[in-house]
Amino acid sequence: MYKADNTPLGLFVEQGVPLTPIDTASGEGNFYLKPNGVFFLTTNGKAGITPTVSFPKQHIQYATQSGPMLVLQGRIHPAFKAHSTNLNIRNGVGILPDGTVLFVMSKQKVSLYDFALYFQQQGCQTALYLDGFVSRAYLPEQEWRQTDGDFGVIIGVTRSSQ
Repeated sequence: MYKADNTPLGLFVEQGVPLTPIDTASGEGNFYLKPNGVFFLTTNGKAGITPTVSFPKQHIQYATQSGPMLVLQGRIHPAFKAHSTNLNIRNGVGILPDGTVLFVMSKQKVSLYDFALYFQQQGCQTALYLDGFVSRAYLPEQEWRQTDGDFGVIIGVTRSSQ
């Protein structure tokens, strides 16, 4: 999520350096639907998702703030309604019970409720909405090569050469 001047909306930490501060303000849109949250990696490589108000601020290697939280303490965000007609392509991140990070992007338009329900059904106790209709993915091994459009948050998954 970016502002009009291309600076990150909310907290952004890269290689341990906070580049933009955490945003605890109120406002319009998904980002400000409370509770919103932060997806982060610690300096020892552990992934986490926490509500913005609980963000640990220490020993953080990477972090991005977004919103709203999809799943918190195993429960779907209370503002989401089953059978909502607010449908969009959606992407988000959750943490599985074994600590594995689960990135999900819908291929079809879904409601926030149904998107959160998917994370809950996978066993995620926490999950965070990252973006919506402008979402793109590049996964050639799954025949998914979307390279058009402007990109906001870019998350890459790599493997160690060791």
